[in-house]
Amino acid sequence: MSLIPVTILTGFLGSGKTTLLKRILTEAHGQRIAVIENEFGEENIDNDILVADTEEQIIQMSNGCICCTIREDLRETLSDLAKQKKAGTLTFDRVVIETTGVADPGPVAQTFFMDDEIAELYLLDAIVTLVDAKHGEKQLDDRQEARRQVGFADQIFMSKTDLVTAEEADALSHRIKHMNPRAPQKRVHFGEVPISEVFDLKGFNLNAKLDIDPDFLKEDGHGHGHHHHHDHDHAHGEHCDHPHHHAHDDDVKSFVYKNTKPFDATKLEDFLGSMVQIYGPKMLRYKGVLHVKGMERKVVFQGVHQLMGSDMGPKWAAGEQKISKLVFIGIDLPQDLFKAGLDQCLA
Repeated sequence: MSLIPVTILTGFLGSGKTTLLKRILTEAHGQRIAVIENEFGEENIDNDILVADTEEQIIQMSNGCICCTIREDLRETLSDLAKQKKAGTLTFDRVVIETTGVADPGPVAQTFFMDDEIAELYLLDAIVTLVDAKHGEKQLDDRQEARRQVGFADQIFMSKTDLVTAEEADALSHRIKHMNPRAPQKRVHFGEVPISEVFDLKGFNLNAKLDIDPDFLKEDGHGHGHHHHHDHDHAHGEHCDHPHHHAHDDDVKSFVYKNTKPFDATKLEDFLGSMVQIYGPKMLRYKGVLHVKGMERKVVFQGVHQLMGSDMGPKWAAGEQKISKLVFIGIDLPQDLFKAGLDQCLA
């Protein structure tokens, strides 16, 4: 049995998750989807819409939240779904987990790596986050959960852009880009998203391509001519001269480290290991393609919180510049400490 792909759908209250979910369930794409919904409260308003509109198998947990203390429930639900699929009592091709608006998607994602039984049955594809253009600024200001959801995302959809000015939408987009430069953003209307942009995004694949928006680095690193020192080995992702931006000093930030010198494998492993021990809960997503001394292949690694995995990528191509690129997205991570530590790991 091939692994069942799973998408985690997250976003703050009112951002349009249910609209998107309803669209996914009713669109004629020929895929059968099992939905694990978790909303607070006994009565689930959304359930009526979903059940009325579709013949999907909806597995619902009415006991609160799959992403904090009752994480065990998610395991059991997934395990039960897989058993029923195997027995032929349920038919579905993939799973969507809709988290509550206030949830931190981290622990949900970790379930797919920590639990052997789940890892043998399911493949976590991506975390998709919806941001409401009308209320997004305020939610990001007021709620760390909203900022975390942006930090975790592999794909971000901005909804309700028709309710704000183009400038407001751009300002929010720019802010989100600072928090998470590796998630593509797309503006959507009433959940009208092609299925291809929601499923099979391979956000958790270990691949040798590190997608960081090149404009993000260009614009923030050297675009404004306010750097007196041009140190070509580092991309300083934290500088920005946009006047509207300084109002927000979000605790969820991203930074990028680049270096053409090779890493010493042992030192790097020790350093990253110790950082994960100390800062793991604050490290939302991190990813890198590494140039390691003595290895002809690229090394790719990624992590969620305390869980980190690495793998051998393809060989460096002839004439390709060997450069390590790492991106870290987290809450108040000490960038200088990370960068200095990574410098120390160079061979």
